[in-house]
Amino acid sequence: PSLQDPGLAIHPPMLYLGYIGLSIAFAFAVAGLISGDVDRLWAKWMRPWIMAAWCALTLGIALGSWWAYYELGWGGWWFWDPVENASLMPWLAATALLHSAIVVEKRGQLKSWTVLLAILAFSLSLVGTFIVRSGLLTSVHSFASDPARGVFILGILLVAVGVPLLLYAWRGPRLMTIADFNLKSREGALIANNMLLVVATAIVLLGTFYPLGLEMITGARITVGPPYFDATFNPVMGVLTVIMVLGPVMAWRRGATPRIKTTILAAAVAAAISGIVGIALVNDMAIGALAAVMLIGWLAAGIGADIWAQLRPSPQFSLAARWQRLPRDVLGMWIAHFGIVVFLLGATGDGLFRSEQVVRAKPGDVIEIAGREVTLLRVFERQGPNFQALTAELEYRDAASGRFIARLMPEKRVYTAERQTTTEAAIRPRPGGDDYAVLGDGDDRIGYSLRLYYKPLISWIWGGTALMA
Repeated sequence: PSLQDPGLAIHPPMLYLGYIGLSIAFAFAVAGLISGDVDRLWAKWMRPWIMAAWCALTLGIALGSWWAYYELGWGGWWFWDPVENASLMPWLAATALLHSAIVVEKRGQLKSWTVLLAILAFSLSLVGTFIVRSGLLTSVHSFASDPARGVFILGILLVAVGVPLLLYAWRGPRLMTIADFNLKSREGALIANNMLLVVATAIVLLGTFYPLGLEMITGARITVGPPYFDATFNPVMGVLTVIMVLGPVMAWRRGATPRIKTTILAAAVAAAISGIVGIALVNDMAIGALAAVMLIGWLAAGIGADIWAQLRPSPQFSLAARWQRLPRDVLGMWIAHFGIVVFLLGATGDGLFRSEQVVRAKPGDVIEIAGREVTLLRVFERQGPNFQALTAELEYRDAASGRFIARLMPEKRVYTAERQTTTEAAIRPRPGGDDYAVLGDGDDRIGYSLRLYYKPLISWIWGGTALMA
């Protein structure tokens, strides 16, 4: 029953479109190894396929996160589940590949590295398929696992990864070139970008497969969850966010541009102000949360300073003239990077300011959450087309003024054919935050279990990913 949803009808095809796009980049890489023709034209022809694959993966991951948020009734949007990680790893590798291909196209550098990234990105997409279909790793996404099919996919994976890597070991060194640039240049920033993305991919890969390896060796079963990724993955991505401001204002080959000092100053001031505001708004703010708030200010101001530097009018060019001369790649970069700002605002807002109440209530009871008074009006049964539902009627009012806000009706459904029980969350989505309600078990005598959330800015997460794609 959980799969009978329009969001899930789109989510897997989008992911597989991304995987198909990576297979085309993989084909370019293998062809380049065989022919030895890896040059700027090769990168120019490959980049649109990488971009299409990356956009499809971004939308696919976002749709899956959105579906889990409203359909599964957990109140979260990312759980570091093995299948989620399986789609994140090729996305990270594709992000690195997209940026390294720019260096090949613009400067003719990083040829060998870009070929290797194309092979690894496609290989990780096969790893994702293996995880989803083999049932080897425990996941809430294991709807149609088949161990026999998993062995077949593993065989394909070994051949598809092993043969190209052997070919790369043989032919790859011939593609290497002497580094003809200063490390304090745009090439250097993109190399740092690539290294951090590869490290992030390795962190996710280790966290996904370490429990399996440990169980095979010792028989012990463990799970690797958010604490591991918060301590390892998030700091790496934080450093990457810092570099995202520096790279675009550096020149190719020779080093920094005149506007780098202005950009760094604007970003640093914005980061400091964001940190001060965050500390003022949140008591006992954790270091990680403070860093996230400061990074949002850093990135937003850095993008703004770069936009102003490139579009500000001058005696020679008006704003309109500068806009017309602006390369499409630069505009796309601004939109994608601003999408990351919006995403970070949503993730940080939800992480810092969300409210949660888990209560047992009877009809007529009032629960307070995030400045709202929630009244359980009644709980009743209703018959659906193929399910029997227990429905709660909740009335939301402003606690201070008594103003009516919304009426939400979460459900507990039992599907008659499969005798399967599902939870249907009731959500009132708004740009400022979502009211989110989940009905659990109970009766009129002992009361009903209710989970109520207020999730500030959470819809910005998906708005940001839409801008990125």
